[in-house]
Amino acid sequence: MKFVYPFSFGDRGKSDLLGGKGANLAEMVSIGLPVPPGFTITTQACREFLWNGKITQEMQYQIDEALKELEKESGKKFGDAANPLLVSVRSGAKFSMPGMMETVLNVGITPEVAKGLAKQTDNSKFAWETYRRFIDMYGRTVCNLPPSQFREIENEILTNFGAADIQSLSLAGLQAIVENYKKAIEVQTGNSFPTDPREHLIRSVEAVFHSWNSERAKLYRRRERIPSDLGTAVNIQAMVFGNLSEDSGTGVAFTRDPASGERGRYGDYLNRAQGEDVVAGIRTPMSLVALKEQVPRVYAELDIIMENLENHYRDLCDIEFTVEKGKLWILQTRVGKRTAEAAFRIATQLVDEGKISLEEALKRTTGEQLAHLMFPQFDLSRTIKPITIGIPASPGAAVGEVCLDSHRAFDLAKSGKKVILVRHETSPDDLVGMVAAEGVLTSRGGKTSHAAVVARGMGKTAVCGAEGILIDERTNSFTVGDHTVQEGEIISIDGSTGNVFLGKVPVIASPVSSYLEGRLSAHADEASPVVKAVDRLLRYADEIRILNVRANADTPEDAIRSRILGAEGVGLCRTEHMFLGAKRSYIERLVLAENEEDRMSVIAEMEPLQKTDFVGILMAMSGLPVTVRLLDPPLHEFLPPLVTLNAEMARAEAVGDAVSPRDRALFNAVKRLHETNPMLGLRGVRLGILIPELYKMQVRALVDAFLEVSNLGHNPLPEVMIPLVTTQRELLHLRTALEDEIEKAFVGTGRKLQIPIGTMIETPRAAITSRRIVEYADFFSFGTNDLTQLTWAFSRDDVESSFLPRYLDLELLPFNPFESLDQAGVGLLLMTATEQARQLRRDFKIGVCGEHGGDPRSIHFFHELGLDYVSCSPFRIPIARLEAGRAVLVSHLNEDTNIVESSKSSVS
Repeated sequence: MKFVYPFSFGDRGKSDLLGGKGANLAEMVSIGLPVPPGFTITTQACREFLWNGKITQEMQYQIDEALKELEKESGKKFGDAANPLLVSVRSGAKFSMPGMMETVLNVGITPEVAKGLAKQTDNSKFAWETYRRFIDMYGRTVCNLPPSQFREIENEILTNFGAADIQSLSLAGLQAIVENYKKAIEVQTGNSFPTDPREHLIRSVEAVFHSWNSERAKLYRRRERIPSDLGTAVNIQAMVFGNLSEDSGTGVAFTRDPASGERGRYGDYLNRAQGEDVVAGIRTPMSLVALKEQVPRVYAELDIIMENLENHYRDLCDIEFTVEKGKLWILQTRVGKRTAEAAFRIATQLVDEGKISLEEALKRTTGEQLAHLMFPQFDLSRTIKPITIGIPASPGAAVGEVCLDSHRAFDLAKSGKKVILVRHETSPDDLVGMVAAEGVLTSRGGKTSHAAVVARGMGKTAVCGAEGILIDERTNSFTVGDHTVQEGEIISIDGSTGNVFLGKVPVIASPVSSYLEGRLSAHADEASPVVKAVDRLLRYADEIRILNVRANADTPEDAIRSRILGAEGVGLCRTEHMFLGAKRSYIERLVLAENEEDRMSVIAEMEPLQKTDFVGILMAMSGLPVTVRLLDPPLHEFLPPLVTLNAEMARAEAVGDAVSPRDRALFNAVKRLHETNPMLGLRGVRLGILIPELYKMQVRALVDAFLEVSNLGHNPLPEVMIPLVTTQRELLHLRTALEDEIEKAFVGTGRKLQIPIGTMIETPRAAITSRRIVEYADFFSFGTNDLTQLTWAFSRDDVESSFLPRYLDLELLPFNPFESLDQAGVGLLLMTATEQARQLRRDFKIGVCGEHGGDPRSIHFFHELGLDYVSCSPFRIPIARLEAGRAVLVSHLNEDTNIVESSKSSVS
């Protein structure tokens, strides 16, 4: 098997084999860009390594052969002191994972090579700084020394030599750091520091392979839903040095602004630096505008390359480059990560420029991005003075407690607090805190720093390079001028302007939310470019989508808002929610009723309340279907817990307090109705069979509401849904009773309506026997929340706070099945039920009303399954509309079909 390929092999379509970075390097070589030569070790090699635990002899042989070819191409020799070839060893997974895995630069340098390099360049400081960087990265990556240990060594040497930073150290100081680094590594490993460059190379490759399963890489993959069994490629590339001379430097460039989507050239450049310096944010760089002024020839060449790459990729490109003694080298390009605003704006810009079609533009935006655009923004209508201003790196409005440590940030967020992670700069080790935080604030770095790139990829708010902030980790505080902000104080950060405010700044609706809710026209002068872009793509999605989008709405207010947001009816009206809050007492009285007369009295009182709600919802949805789910109240949600009542009764008896007849009756009723697992007990259809008058009352109220709304000139279209049906006999029994009641309700009105009666498929048995149930149903709606619980034997309320997080940490599950549909398990039940129903009735209407109805990935599955509609919460309606349109163009069916199987085969 071939494990190693030169950059001249392949193209960007080979990312499965070469990884994203290797495939893009091959693409750039093929179009003639100035790329330092090198070779790629494939993702297959990584999988083999992680399976076998070692780099095989065959792999080593292929690496050696590729290294010989690289020596010929570069005219240099690996490990040779007179004419040394140094290489970088970088990870490159199929999907971009910025900063998540390892890199080792300057591999091939030894003390002898450093001396030769000093002689060759006539620059001893450069040679020993190159060696220092190698030892630093090798020690952290290969030998697992904590970065803090190296920082302690550096601080001690800087103090001894009276230097402010490493750049100003003398040659002797650099050599002292190198020796102390080596001693620390030898203490850590118990072995002498290796001197063989080939051993350095092989062990660096091993370290990159191992980093695929580092905690931060697994956390990132889990968040981005990147499969765990892909592995990473490794790219070995000849070094070019941006820290060699004054006419050298390194930078990162974007062909458009990745934060806003504005056309132009954006990026950062650091003079006399290596690439890791820009990403690490150790020094705040200059902009590309400044580079144009200082080195116009290099900028002009870079500008042409940026234009060519964007035209070639037909998208925003993220480019890493190095200038060595005035010569420009392109180290990497990829389709750049961007914010939600930039995604919509760039997609429509490229359509207008004739580079992509409207179909392609819709494919490049997502419902998740649209959700980010719907989040509130700071209300700056009043004069609020920021305490400092940084670089707006990732838009959004974030408010939270200051936290200066990533692991503390994670713990605070887990306890329910909102935090802002404040750091000098972030590194991959900060990922756990970045995921947990509301936003990130750094005192160093720019728009291409680690903090900026990762925050944009995650949709997190970020302000970087706020140089007015002086962080003191010893006191857990930072100062701005004369003001000190302690950890735990509230700050607000604006990722669109870079402003940092003390305290909590009030928020207002975003422009996109104002547009979606009908308060702002996309054609108005004040409509921003992103509003116009969202309008254009959402309207196109509505044109092409097949799935209808309904709302889960339990009140007239929800129904009105849902219709404004584009709902095409109500797919789920949960009538038990109408009896929460102040109306909860009706359910309690129903339970406490001692005889049929008392029970009927309570039901009679409930009927006008039901009718009033139904009138409002049917009015709001005139001309559109409204599916009313009959009462499905798990009684434990409406009654006090038995444990609480037991304690109260015991306390009363112990102190001799009298117990009221009402409290005694409530205690007896709760004890009588107590269920070990109420979600599997007396609820849904079972309650309707035991108390038939309850469901009869509901359909009477619905008919009365229909008549009232019709008389007002509207067009109500009610549907009745019976919950939790498991057998055809249950459905037939109730349907017969409800049809009789509906017919009676129309007597004497001069009107008649065949109200569709369907059922909610939310038990595995109902799904696999749907061919029987369909005989007595007018429609199905999948209740995927309960169907997921019953299929997995997971109680959602319990597992999400107990073992499910650990399962996700161990990658036993690639994602939470309550957030995104388990297509291999629950999805198979949906598929079975749909096929059985449609075999008997080809035009049988089937929808989804569980929370998965608003999940982007699940929507693609429902589209592929051929369902008629999804129903979701009002906020998610625009998201579902967009994704239903995208589903016509993009098939995600095969991505998540093996939720369990992919877990079993993931690389361990």
